[in-house]
Amino acid sequence: MTSATATESPYKVIYVLGGPGAGKGTQCSRLVKKYKLAHISAGDCLREEQSREGSKYGDLIRTYIKEGQIVPKEITIKLLEQKMKDYSAEGIDTFLIDGFPRKLDQYQAFEEMVCPALTTLFFQCGQETMLARLLNRGKTSGREDDNTESIKKRFVTYVETSMPVIDAMKERGRCVTINAENDPDTVFEDTCAAMNKALGL
Repeated sequence: MTSATATESPYKVIYVLGGPGAGKGTQCSRLVKKYKLAHISAGDCLREEQSREGSKYGDLIRTYIKEGQIVPKEITIKLLEQKMKDYSAEGIDTFLIDGFPRKLDQYQAFEEMVCPALTTLFFQCGQETMLARLLNRGKTSGREDDNTESIKKRFVTYVETSMPVIDAMKERGRCVTINAENDPDTVFEDTCAAMNKALGL
């Protein structure tokens, strides 16, 4: 299979990466209001599929998420691509893909099967800060994985598997590191500067 180039693809994709609790979702929500684009969370796609009645992947996804492990790439890419097609039918062709790719094989498969990303927004944040944010979110989120045990498993998975993706994108000159320890407004300013550059605005 030959890989599509960014110019051949009808889609413009920007990966949004960072540890659990780095503030990716918060920033993506603000970017959607500023730019004509869609925010697609890989985690939300998986949780939707997990709870969809009759899903053949539901139990498998539930087990992976509970253990803080990464769901097989074929499932995640299929769900992401379907979301992109749905938005494309509404006239939206620019996508923030949040929390993906989280492994090198996911990154390679997505870029071959769907399209190469323009850039990666990497929200860098310390684990102590992320843990505090997630435990606070867990009081109201109702998410099964917002507890100390699951969070620590997610941190290990993130360091071992996601950082190589970020390193690979840096080597290709397609990664912008944003200090996510800052207050949300400062982080947003830095993020918009990176977005404008990636989109040629």
